Amino acid sequence: MKSHRATSGLTPAKFRSLPRSAKRWARLKLLQLLRAPGGATFVAMGFSVGFFCEMFTLPTYGLAFFLIFPLVYLLRGSLAGALVGFALGKIIYLPLVYLHKAVGGWVLPSHMEVHLPLVGDKFNHMLLLNLKLIVGGIVDGLWIGALLFITVRSVLVYVKAKRKERRRMRRISAAPAEI
Repeated sequence: MKSHRATSGLTPAKFRSLPRSAKRWARLKLLQLLRAPGGATFVAMGFSVGFFCEMFTLPTYGLAFFLIFPLVYLLRGSLAGALVGFALGKIIYLPLVYLHKAVGGWVLPSHMEVHLPLVGDKFNHMLLLNLKLIVGGIVDGLWIGALLFITVRSVLVYVKAKRKERRRMRRISAAPAEI
């Protein structure tokens, strides 16, 4: 009777090499993203759109994710860059919740109330808090997205210039010496 491991095709050697191959795959995808045909602006626009959409996705119960697709199309950004920005925005979202709530409170009128007659006061208070988080997340997402666009674009242009310089220096050092 054959063991389960023998039938699955996953030998111990293949099992040990999975993390290395995953790292290699991730590095390849990162290099493909950095060298995208649209250039640094294309990737940076996608990244900032993804980050912007993450800033108000929690109070919309995840529906803001679907806003990525039309925004990437309209602003001519990279979908892969947008997904990376969206994923990195998830890491930084929780510390920014307090800022979103404060900005939403500043933007919305102070006398504003949400009152649905069929639900209780706690639910109405939760709706007002979600509204503050949405408005604050949109405002914060706009300015953080703009800052990230400038930063990511600058970094990508710098990396491209350094790569071009390294290739030029390699060509010079590989050329035969003239006598």
